[in-house]
Amino acid sequence: MAEKTYPLVLKGELRETPSRLLWLVKWLLLIPHFIVLIFLWIAFIFVTFIAFWAIIFTARYPESLFRFNVGVMRWTWRVSFYGYGALATDQYPPFSLEEQDYPATLEVAYPERLAPWMVLVKWLLALPHYLILAFMLGWESHTGGYTDHQHSGLLWILVLIVAVVLLFAGKYLKDIFKLVVGINRWAFRVLAYVALMTDEYPPFRLEE
Repeated sequence: MAEKTYPLVLKGELRETPSRLLWLVKWLLLIPHFIVLIFLWIAFIFVTFIAFWAIIFTARYPESLFRFNVGVMRWTWRVSFYGYGALATDQYPPFSLEEQDYPATLEVAYPERLAPWMVLVKWLLALPHYLILAFMLGWESHTGGYTDHQHSGLLWILVLIVAVVLLFAGKYLKDIFKLVVGINRWAFRVLAYVALMTDEYPPFRLEE
């Protein structure tokens, strides 16, 4: 029996082998995107706050606001795919909230109705996912305002392996690519759930 498709669909396509050396300067090339994304994520939080009250009173997520937040997530996934969340393409990400002809895609099905009471507990229900993602993505511990330890997550270790293999062998290992995309898919599913964009609980799997 086929598993049900989750409302958030994230895909990545390895269209060509990335260059051996470009990953060394992608942090610099992505600075314009980072600046734009700072403001987009501030707007994302504000939009989610508005959606919170809209869902409580109307059981609906305003569609225009929903599309905006999907666009922010899509833009972020493209940047991550190009940059240090995957290092999977040399095609520079477009400055757009809309779907483009790009090897990284993200879409979220618009929900016609949402359960108003669930907006109060989704952050709590997602706790098991937080623990798993802490392992996958890494985390920092803080004491007295200072960072004591930074734990490298599985994703960053995999991307480091990708960078080293690209540098010395000029290839991208396909098994690692599947893992990298899967971890990103998991993280974005959880984000969509806690950002009130779906009532369907995220699956505990890396695949589509």
